[in-house]
Parts: sequence; structure tokens; C-alpha cells
Amino acid sequence: MSRFKNEVLRLEAHIKTLRIGASVVVGLALVMGFGWWSAPRDLTIHVPPDLRSGSTRKWWEVPPESVYAFTFYVWQQLQRWPTNGDDDYPRNLHALSAYFTPACQAFLRQDYEYRRNAGELRQRVRGIYEIPGRGYGSSPATRVRTVSDRDWVVTLDVTADEYYGAEQVKRALVRYPLKVVRADVDPQRNPFGLAIDCYDGTPQRIATPADPAPIPAPPPPAEDTP
Repeated sequence: MSRFKNEVLRLEAHIKTLRIGASVVVGLALVMGFGWWSAPRDLTIHVPPDLRSGSTRKWWEVPPESVYAFTFYVWQQLQRWPTNGDDDYPRNLHALSAYFTPACQAFLRQDYEYRRNAGELRQRVRGIYEIPGRGYGSSPATRVRTVSDRDWVVTLDVTADEYYGAEQVKRALVRYPLKVVRADVDPQRNPFGLAIDCYDGTPQRIATPADPAPIPAPPPPAEDTP
């Protein structure tokens, strides 16, 4: 009789072990499922524009060239008034709000009010473009200064043209020092994960780049005299 009782006890212990093992497996599956569910669906990878050579980067790092390209693109779009600055400037502020910090948005709204009250927006057409030879490739260390892995200072040298109707009323060469911060808070509206925090200093007028001196033509070959 004791032999049958021992066999029953052994089977009960084995069943208990199987139940514990199954519970552990279910627990691990739940933990792995939660990890899979909470993992990000998309990752933003910043790839340098120049792909002639290979590049190895950590996915969370933002290269300076990407910071410069982001800053110039957003700032150029903000300064583009195709028909009327009174309407285009506030519309740009609203459309690009995800690419500016809250403090910068407040500053730009004040700038809009100041320009509007001063009569600098009505019927104004405006656009900016990079000064040839003063882009990122000409001097990378000058164009983007890395403050930390989350902060940069970008220097843009641009030409700003303004028109009133068909008449050009302004052409200025301006240097904009702009602060850029990492702000990955709204990937749906801002997939870059960066935001402009307005000026790092006062924008300045810069001198017109000097035209390169013309290359003199080579002298004609001397004629052989008999």
C-alpha cells in the first residue's frame, strides 16, 4: 500500500513542479509582451547628407550637418512671405510652431506684432537664401557649435530680399546666430526631434562678400622671328 501512496505523492509533486514551471513561463511571456508593446514603433536616424563614404553612428546622436540643415530649412520657411507679410508671417508661425520652443514662439509673436505696428509687413514679399560660399561645407566648425549632446548654436549667413509690389525695398546680408535644442516631444508633428530656441545673440549685418579677382589671360605666345 505504501508503494502506491509514494507513487501518488511523486506524481503530485511532479504536477506541482509543472504548474510552477508553467506559471514562470506565462510570467516571462507577459513581461516580454509588455516590453514589445512599450517599444517605440519608429526610430529617427540622422544620416549625414554626404554618403560617398561609410558612417557609423549611434542612433540617438544628431550630427552637426543634420542640425544645420534642419535650422536653415525651418528658418527659411519662416521668413518666406510669398504674397503679404501681414498674412504670411502669422500663418508660418502657426504652421511651424512644432519646430520652435514655447519661449521662441512667444518671442516671434512679439516680433510679428512689432513689425505689423511699424508697417513692415503690409504687402511685403520676403525671402532669404544662403550666401554662396558661406554654407555648412565651407566651414563646418563655424556654422555649428556643439554646446552639448542636446544643444547647438547654428550660424546662418543669408541674403534677405524684400519687395513691395514689384519694387525691391530691401536687400540685406544678415548673420543669424540661432540656438537649437533637442526636443523629441511630438514625433507626429516634428519628426526631426529638434527645435529652434531663437537667437543666441543679436542678428548682425555682414559685409558683401568680395568678388574674386579675375584671372588674367595668359600672354600670347611669342612669334618666332626669322
